[in-house]
Amino acid sequence: MLPARFRCFVVQVLTIIVGAGFLMASPAWGQAAPELPGSLRSQIEEKAQALKELAARREAVEKSLEEVRGSSDSLKGELREIDAAVNQLNLSIRSNEITLEKLDLEYDELGDEIIDAQQNIRNAKETIGKLFTELQQRDRENLFTLFFRSSKLSESVAEVQTLSTIQGQLTENIGKLRNLQNTLAEKRAATKENKRRREIERVNLASRQNIAQDQKQEKQVLLSATKSQEQIYQQQLEDLKALQAQVSEEIEGIESQLRSTIDRNLLPIPRVGMLLWPVDGGRLTQGYGRTAFAVRNYGSQYHNGIDIGAPIGTEVFSAANGTVINVGNQDAYRRCYRAGYGKFIVVKHDNGLTTLYGHLSKYLVKIGDKVGKGQVIGYVGRTGWATGPHLHFTVFATQTITPARGSLPEGAIFSRSCGPMPVGGDLDPTQYVEML
Repeated sequence: MLPARFRCFVVQVLTIIVGAGFLMASPAWGQAAPELPGSLRSQIEEKAQALKELAARREAVEKSLEEVRGSSDSLKGELREIDAAVNQLNLSIRSNEITLEKLDLEYDELGDEIIDAQQNIRNAKETIGKLFTELQQRDRENLFTLFFRSSKLSESVAEVQTLSTIQGQLTENIGKLRNLQNTLAEKRAATKENKRRREIERVNLASRQNIAQDQKQEKQVLLSATKSQEQIYQQQLEDLKALQAQVSEEIEGIESQLRSTIDRNLLPIPRVGMLLWPVDGGRLTQGYGRTAFAVRNYGSQYHNGIDIGAPIGTEVFSAANGTVINVGNQDAYRRCYRAGYGKFIVVKHDNGLTTLYGHLSKYLVKIGDKVGKGQVIGYVGRTGWATGPHLHFTVFATQTITPARGSLPEGAIFSRSCGPMPVGGDLDPTQYVEML
């Protein structure tokens, strides 16, 4: 009977001998299969190129929107801005559609790769099983029989040298098998991530289609309210400015008192990065406090948060884990239309901070929902008092948030013009978010 150590060596050698043939026969085991015309990979690359072209077109539309903004103090300018926003949304919708098509193709490709990997692993296991069977058959041969099996001494020596050479290949081929198993695990994880991303894209697609319809409806409401006449529009604009000043003074009157009650000892230590920047790619367009814009335009002369500019329909993320305590649409109140936060969300976090997201075009959550850091909760818009599409982001000290009472949600007071108004002792958001 062969010595145990040599028998182990024979197992390894036989594994490589048989396995080498398997490796050479299977293109998925060590080398990629050649790409065929019209293959999934070529289709995926076509979709990726289409997305790049759409991104360039969206950037061009955004630049044209920058030129249009600032002229919205006229009816013609307001209509042009709405039309440009719809155009931009249509490009975003098309981008969502192509992204979904690309993700579907990638899902199919991953499925094929998983099937190939699973088959290769089954083949490898079957080969190993056969090797053990063969080892048992040779188990009674001794070392001298193995060495002197050939009729010539040179052939016997060559056989031993071949075994030695194959033994050097053993580690490499075992590593390839391990890599295949790791690749299979990675493909399965990628499949799970693909499903998650497809669900997000479906939600984004449906939401942006809805937002585009809202923009078209807003245009019709504007034309109806002004009877397409510039003079009527200008009169409405003057009335709106007076209402905006009234609402901002009301908010600041309450929040200035709440701000003075903040106990700094109960606040989390300010740390940049404690809160997530809520708009990917969004840029700071107005800071916190007595900004130049606030002094010129707000009755309070004070800005209780920061403004983050981004196209209508851009995703808004929860800045941290928390619970939604208020959701509303102040534009639904006739006396508050375009004078308050518009569509907004308030989230109370576990770290002593509460965040407000205003001027949304759409929200995806309701009061009582638990949200995770980085979860999409809404989309950038131009509702409420907004001179252009952006997110108004406020950070409140949770200690100043009032409990729910009657029909009023947590952290709200009843406004004269805007219904349940979210208020609190505000803090400088730049102390907690990492500026992008």
